[in-house]
Amino acid sequence: MFPIAEIDDATLAFDASVRHLMPPQSDIPDEFRFSIPAKNKWNRLFNDWFFLGLTSLELTPKEGVDQDKALRHIRAVMGSYEPKHEHKEAAVAYLFSEWFEDEKHETKKK
Repeated sequence: MFPIAEIDDATLAFDASVRHLMPPQSDIPDEFRFSIPAKNKWNRLFNDWFFLGLTSLELTPKEGVDQDKALRHIRAVMGSYEPKHEHKEAAVAYLFSEWFEDEKHETKKK
């Protein structure tokens, strides 16, 4: 399992380097790589959150995963301008799959 980092408020608020928070592209399985339409629920979640915004999000964390800590980690990656979008999407979708069993979300608009 990819380790969940402690993310401080400054890292969330300001564009900081996040490469250490992302698995290398070569370590991310193909099923999480950028595609239209999204290949799986985790890529769909990323795209809905990134492009539309969410009105609700329910996650089922895997055993031993601190949901708040994991979401701060994911939000730091999503909010950074550093990585290319394709790597960001693949990394976030993969991290969701590593840390959560399932999800249910609603978007702001469709």
